[in-house]
This record gives sequence, structure tokens and C-alpha cells, in this order.
Amino acid sequence: MDSRNSRQQTVDNIHSRQYTHISLQCGLTVKENKTKYMKCTRKESQLDKITVGNIQIDQVRSFSYLGTIVNGNNALEKEIRERIVKGNKAFYANRALFKSKLVSRKSKLNLYWSVIRPVVVYGCETWVLKGSIIQRLSVFERKILRKIFGPTQEDNGNWRI
Repeated sequence: MDSRNSRQQTVDNIHSRQYTHISLQCGLTVKENKTKYMKCTRKESQLDKITVGNIQIDQVRSFSYLGTIVNGNNALEKEIRERIVKGNKAFYANRALFKSKLVSRKSKLNLYWSVIRPVVVYGCETWVLKGSIIQRLSVFERKILRKIFGPTQEDNGNWRI
């Protein structure tokens, strides 16, 4: 028996039991356009559908759950890219505060540590970091800190940002 048939048979067994009846009594329904399933495997496989009652459920390679991108092969590059984009959005939403001469550096750092950094590292407890990912996160952090601290003067009198 191939894996598609075994998956479909498992779904049919669950559906034929009283789970459907009980869930409907509690008010739980399946939204056909929102319901997807993901198969986690190391091998690349063809996307297929399963049927539950009269509902077709599509298979996906990745999806967003609570703001975090989940995928079958646990690749973090897309997740990190999205986190950095969201961090940039948070920074530019507060750009007026970061550019203001009236706000102290300490307040700007507190704003960075309490607003922007949590956006970037949300869900980081589950990340397995590689050198390239650490590099990208470090580049983002240095970019924000350079904007907070402004240009610096080198020993030869030149200014650099």
C-alpha cells in the first residue's frame, strides 16, 4: 500500500468514527479554504490532496502559524528573512523617534531592546542557527545600532557611518 492510500485510509477511519458528530455538537467546523496539511519528510514528494467527508484538503510545503513560518524540511532562511523584514518595518515605523535629537541615546536603545529586537527574535527558541544566519542577524543589529549612535570620527579625522 503506498503512502497516499495509507494517509487517506487513516483519515477515513478517523472521520467514520464519532469524532465528526461530537465536534459538530461542540460547534467545531472545518473551514475548507483554510485547512491544509503538511507532510514532513527529507525526500521531495509530490503535492497531493486528501478527502475528509466531502472536503478536499490540500498539502502544502510551508505555512505561517502564529507569525512563524513552518516548513517540512525545517529550513530557517525564509523565516529569518521575514523576521528581518518585520524588524525593519518596526524600525521605520518609529524612525521619527530614532532620528529625534530630543530623545537620548539611552531611550533609543531601550526602544530598540523593547520594541524592535523582540520582533526580530520572536520564536528564536526553536531556531537551529548556522553561521550564515548568525551573520544576517548581526548585520541587522549593527545597522540599527549605527543609526542610533550616528557617525563616528576616525583617528585620521574622517567621519564614517
